[in-house]
Amino acid sequence: MNIAIVGAGGAVGREFLKLLEGGALPVDNLRLFGSERSAGSAIPFRGKPVTIELLSPESDFSGVDFALVSAGGSASLQFADVITRHGTIMVDNSSAFRMDDDVPLVVPEINGDDALNAPRRIIANPNCTTIQMVVALNALHRRWKIRRVHVATYQAASGAGAAAMQELHDQYGAISRGATPHVERFAHQLANNVIPHIDVFGDNGYTREEMKMHHETKKIMHDPELLVSATCVRVPVMRAHSEAIWVETEQPIDVAEARKAFEEAPGVVVIDQPQANRYPMPLDLAGTDPVFVGRIRRDIAGNGLSFWTVADQIRKGAALNAVQIVQYIIEHRG
Repeated sequence: MNIAIVGAGGAVGREFLKLLEGGALPVDNLRLFGSERSAGSAIPFRGKPVTIELLSPESDFSGVDFALVSAGGSASLQFADVITRHGTIMVDNSSAFRMDDDVPLVVPEINGDDALNAPRRIIANPNCTTIQMVVALNALHRRWKIRRVHVATYQAASGAGAAAMQELHDQYGAISRGATPHVERFAHQLANNVIPHIDVFGDNGYTREEMKMHHETKKIMHDPELLVSATCVRVPVMRAHSEAIWVETEQPIDVAEARKAFEEAPGVVVIDQPQANRYPMPLDLAGTDPVFVGRIRRDIAGNGLSFWTVADQIRKGAALNAVQIVQYIIEHRG
């Protein structure tokens, strides 16, 4: 099995390496690709240095079975043909191809079979907030059809990349010294603040991040009638996103039955003991793989359920989901 990582120098690229180092995929040969900034440097893998190759129109992916790509949307658009022209399957972490009709958008716990039909040899990894939400939603949707979803996200700095995480760290350092924090990666200072603004605003008043959740959920869950309204907020947390979710269903949901459905759902772990102050929190769950669910309760304002989720944006929200797509293909293809 020959694997390539494109964007090896970034936060998600490093997470890919950790997963492969831990044996997530059978890797006989690993190749790393990156920009001019990282090309030529070496990263250790299984005790040996692997040099990052420059990703260019002349890059040769011959013999590469799967390319795990997290280099940004513009790079994905520019180099997709280079990566796939010799038969490599490209699992892309950007938003470049997510809504293309001939590109499957996959969360393996929900629609893994979609990955087996990729005519362009491109499979899209959904947005981190969408992945986290749909893994939890699917536990309910299979039994009680969901009509409508409202979600408020509390997104960590990790969602904006390694440089954004460093900026948050540096802002707190500046505040502690009595200096003015530097702001570059966010619209405003993130330290000691929350910012109800992720990505650019559209004409309808929603940001592109919020509309990703609206459109991607429908595609992944194969339900064009499912309505999703999101408010996405950046919070001063280093890593792991949180979401408060309200769902309206066709039939009333019994809370105990919903909790059981969550407990039985693949990829979900329930932490729901509010009397003991036990519920999912980013502080405890950064660096873990599952989607954690808690605060499960009947929505007293409607016919549905309210609950809270936490998941690591770099793991399940990005690198892990992409690796699980490859695992699914290996296990299920003829």
